[in-house]
Amino acid sequence: MRPAISRVRPHIVLFALLSLAACRSAVSTNVAAAVNGRPVTYSDLDRAIAAQFPNSNLKPNDDQTIQLRLDTLRALIDNEIMLQRAEKEGLLAADGDVEAKFNELKAGYTEEQFQKLLSQRKMSVADFKAQIRRDLSVQKLFNKEIGSHISISDADVAAFYNSNKATFNLSENQVRLAQILVTPTPDANVHNLKNDKAQSDQQARNKIQMIELRLRQGEDFGALAQNYSEDASAANGGDLGFVPESTLDKANPELRKLILDMTPGQVSQMIHTAEGYRLIKLISREPAGQRELSDPRVQENIRRELFQRKDQLLRSAFYEVARSEAKVSNYYAESVLASRDKK
Repeated sequence: MRPAISRVRPHIVLFALLSLAACRSAVSTNVAAAVNGRPVTYSDLDRAIAAQFPNSNLKPNDDQTIQLRLDTLRALIDNEIMLQRAEKEGLLAADGDVEAKFNELKAGYTEEQFQKLLSQRKMSVADFKAQIRRDLSVQKLFNKEIGSHISISDADVAAFYNSNKATFNLSENQVRLAQILVTPTPDANVHNLKNDKAQSDQQARNKIQMIELRLRQGEDFGALAQNYSEDASAANGGDLGFVPESTLDKANPELRKLILDMTPGQVSQMIHTAEGYRLIKLISREPAGQRELSDPRVQENIRRELFQRKDQLLRSAFYEVARSEAKVSNYYAESVLASRDKK
């Protein structure tokens, strides 16, 4: 039997190679990647980049542009993985929910402004609604698989308070701030959920403008910070905790005045500082003195922080497991790697 097998094996190998080549040639030139056989197109990639960096003049073969396309494509692949899981679990957003969100987002614009926004993002109304359905569906998935499994007990709150009691004793008036920071130079030690980092000053400016626009459209500050902020506070939804007012004296006068003039819940306009571009949110103001556990605000703040920590942890694990279970082909990454031999 062994000789017969040895005679057949070359034909099997040849057939397999020919089949593989045929599959490769059958892939459309517009397909940047595939997730479980479903394509992610270069048109999808271009729209995603246009949404993040409207009116940016990216050089096609520039290393920074290629890195941006690789990072954006990875985010699209992750989103497609999550969408497919939402579909599998019957969590696709209903037409009524999509239409309601669409009307909500469109309400802040004139028709001319809205059409300009779509043009900048290289999107049609149908594309925009499809993105809304995707986002709502993935959020439903996270609510079911992550949010519904997080329970913060009174004992958890008390334990956190007792371990950090000194931090609730304010020696002076303080402000609790959150921020979204986008830097022109990416830091390898900083991570966000989308693995999204600007590669230049222009990209950083475009990115913060995109985030600012989404905030005005009603998206959650903490979620956008987790997804896009480029500093260590991203994991906590941008929460910087309590900052003594005296610390603000060390900031530039414009930033100090801006923060002190804000009201709780307000988000600043874009601020350009030495580190990059910032959006600041004033969460609350706290007068000096010890905050007791019986204070509802203390309990609420602790619950929020514990929930965000657990949510970040479980989302990271959920993404990793989902990626490992999906069959992903990244044709654009393969083409970038293949081009090394042509230089």
